[in-house]
Amino acid sequence: MAFELKQNLKLAQQLIMTPQLQQAIKLLQLSRLELVDAVQQELEENPMLEEAPVDEESEDDLQPEVEEIRAAERPAELTGEGDGKEEFDWDSYLEDYGPVGVSYQREEVEGPTWENILSWKPSLIDHLSWQLRLSKLCELEVRVGEQILGNIDGNGYLTSSVEEIAEAEKVETTFVEGVLKKIQEFDPPGVAARDLKECLLIQARILGVETPLIEQILTHHIKDLETKNYNQIARKLKVQLNEVLDAVAVISQMDPKPGLAYSEEREEYIVPDVFVLKVGDEYKIVLNEDGLPKLRISNFYKEILGGVGGAKKAGCKEYIKDRIQSATWLIKSIQQRQRTIYRVSESIVKFQKDFFDRGIQHLRPMILRDVAEDVGMHESTISRVTTNKYMHTPRGIFELKYFFNSRIGMTDGESIASKSVQEEIRKIVQAEDKAKPLSDSELVDILKKSGIAIARRTVAKYREMMGILPSSKRKVFTAKKKNS
Repeated sequence: MAFELKQNLKLAQQLIMTPQLQQAIKLLQLSRLELVDAVQQELEENPMLEEAPVDEESEDDLQPEVEEIRAAERPAELTGEGDGKEEFDWDSYLEDYGPVGVSYQREEVEGPTWENILSWKPSLIDHLSWQLRLSKLCELEVRVGEQILGNIDGNGYLTSSVEEIAEAEKVETTFVEGVLKKIQEFDPPGVAARDLKECLLIQARILGVETPLIEQILTHHIKDLETKNYNQIARKLKVQLNEVLDAVAVISQMDPKPGLAYSEEREEYIVPDVFVLKVGDEYKIVLNEDGLPKLRISNFYKEILGGVGGAKKAGCKEYIKDRIQSATWLIKSIQQRQRTIYRVSESIVKFQKDFFDRGIQHLRPMILRDVAEDVGMHESTISRVTTNKYMHTPRGIFELKYFFNSRIGMTDGESIASKSVQEEIRKIVQAEDKAKPLSDSELVDILKKSGIAIARRTVAKYREMMGILPSSKRKVFTAKKKNS
């Protein structure tokens, strides 16, 4: 078989993502905090970019700069070659940015010390280590105690066995047990326990509520306690149900996860990207610009060009042009991002006006395609815009994705939003008889009477999503009063 070379023409379409498009897409899906970090990084890397004063409008300032950049990007004007035109007048271009000398005054002001700025919250291990150092223990006991503390998880439980710790420290298991008993006397009560039963028993002893009935329930009937099978506990222990309920009331005051009080996780406050304000009968969209740096092209580089000539000056101009172009792309991408968020938010408010007027029961079923067709964008763009973006409304703060939800059919042929169904389930559960909680099947029947056709497994899924326990664990027992 002979091999030969041939030339063929082939017509094909191919999507090429320019650097500008890649940057715009990247900025579009960033959250507010991530955007601020990206801008700060660009400010550090690009000397042509600077943050404008708060009282200046960056978009208005950018317009003449963009026009100048477009003119400066023409090869003929930059090089002066090819058509005999004069070289681009950089001196005139730079004059538009103000005086030559840009002076900066530094004022030495003594700021507050770091001790007055930084806040520090001790972790669980720090809290336990502090108590360990204050305890009257020998050097070996302290070393074993540190080994124990190193194996305590965030909930306050010991994750390694006594045998493993004894082997690691080359001591007897009884010695480790003795140190462990001392650590279990530390604050918070119940810390360093090996399981839930031991944790609650330690708390009962420290809190001084240790009684034979509570000890028996925690030791032998912890499973029945979890399922609230109090009748079974009373029957097995041969005591009155009222006595079991009194003991359960004491146990319920204990903390099954004592270490969580010293969790290192910090609360994160949501800063909305969009404000929805009601003016009369209409809703107005206002972008939240607070905290977002207002950018502009810097004029400080004018001093760099002074006194530079020849090839050196041409190279400097090329570098400045490249940096200005990069800065311009960033500013335009941020402005495009803000415009896109505004348009998408405006469309959401238009579709969900009934929600803003009358509440979650009137949330309309909506998918990405609905907004995409309304604003003339692709669904993937809408998905990026609504990721990690939040809207402050008269009814609270919601993520933009909150307003997109599936449809649930109704008996009259109409449809209802899935989140509206979840809210209806929540209301039914809140109003139920706590002594006789409703099962999932009973919830289905009640919803069907309201015109909502939904399967039992869907009810169970929504209930789990909302953190609502099944009926067997929602039951609340009340003690009957004895006749005097």
